[in-house]
Amino acid sequence: MDLDALTAARRREWERLDELGRRRRLRGEEVDELVTRYRAASADLADIKTSAGRTPQGDYVSILLARTRLRLTGVRENVLKQFPRFFLLQLPAALYRVRWMTLAVTVFFLVVSTMVALWISGDPAAVAALGARSDLQNYADEQFVSYYRENPNAIFAGTVWTNNAWIAAQCVLFGVTGFWPVMVIMQNAVGVGQSAAIMIAFDRADVFFQFILPHGLLELTAIFVAGAAGLQIFWAWVAPGRRTRAAALAAAGRSLATVAVGLVFALALSGVVEGFVTPRDWPWQVKIAIGAAALGVFLFYMLWVGRRAARAGETGDLTEYEAGTPTLTAG
Repeated sequence: MDLDALTAARRREWERLDELGRRRRLRGEEVDELVTRYRAASADLADIKTSAGRTPQGDYVSILLARTRLRLTGVRENVLKQFPRFFLLQLPAALYRVRWMTLAVTVFFLVVSTMVALWISGDPAAVAALGARSDLQNYADEQFVSYYRENPNAIFAGTVWTNNAWIAAQCVLFGVTGFWPVMVIMQNAVGVGQSAAIMIAFDRADVFFQFILPHGLLELTAIFVAGAAGLQIFWAWVAPGRRTRAAALAAAGRSLATVAVGLVFALALSGVVEGFVTPRDWPWQVKIAIGAAALGVFLFYMLWVGRRAARAGETGDLTEYEAGTPTLTAG
C-alpha cells in the first residue's frame, strides 16, 4: 500500500472527522456522520498498521479515533470508583517518580541541619547570638518539651497537621518557581539545626532526639517528598525534552499535584504521632519505634506499591479522558 497516496486520498475525510470531534454540540445528522467517518477511519488505521506498522499518519488517525470514541461513548466515571485507582495506582506512582529527588533533598537537609547544629553548638559566640543565656537555658529546660504538652492532644495534632499540609502543598504548587521548595527546605533545616544546637549546648541532646524523632521521621520525610515534587515540576519546565514547555509542565503538574493530596494523609498520621505519642512519658525506645513504624508504612507505600504501579505503566497523570487528548509532537 502507498502510504502517501492513502494519506492524500483520506486527508479531507480525516480533517472532517477532526472537525466533528471538536465541536461542542452536534445535530442528529452530524452524529450519524461522525459515526460513519469513525468507522471509515478505523478501517484506514487497520490498513496503515498492517502494511506500514507505526507511522506518524497512523498516530494521527489513532488520536482522532480516540477523541471520537470518547465523544461517542465517554461518560463521567463514578467518583467512588476513582478512589481505588487513585490510591493504588496514581498516588503511589507519583510518589515513586520522585524517589531519587526525595533522596537528594533528604541529604541536603541533613547536611545543612547538621552543619548548623555543630557550628553553633561549638561556638559560644554563635550560641550567645541566638539570645540571652537565661532564655536559651529556659528553652532547653522547659520550652522545648512544653511545646508538645501545653495544648490538648487532639487540638495540637490538628494544628500541626494543617500547618504541615499547607507547607507541603506550597512546595508542590509553587515548585515551578524553582526557589520556593529550596527556601522551605533550607528554612526547616536551619530551624532544626538551631534547635539542636541550643539543646546540645545545654546538654539536652538526648531530649532533642527523643522528642523530634517519633513524629519527625515521617513529618520531615513528607516535607522532603513535597519539595522533591516541586523541584520535579520545575525541572519539567527547564528541560521539557521533545514536548513543548507548556505540555511538559502541564503533565508534570497534573501527575505530581496528586502528591500534595497524598501527603495530607501522611501528615495526618505524623500529626497523630506528634499529638498523642511524642508528649507521652513512655520509654523513648517505644516512641521512636512507633515513629519508625509510621515511616515504614509510608516508605512501603511509596517504594513497593509505587514500583508496582510504575511497572504497570502508571505515571500518576490523569487518564486521557480526564486530561484531554494528547497532541502529537514531531521527533
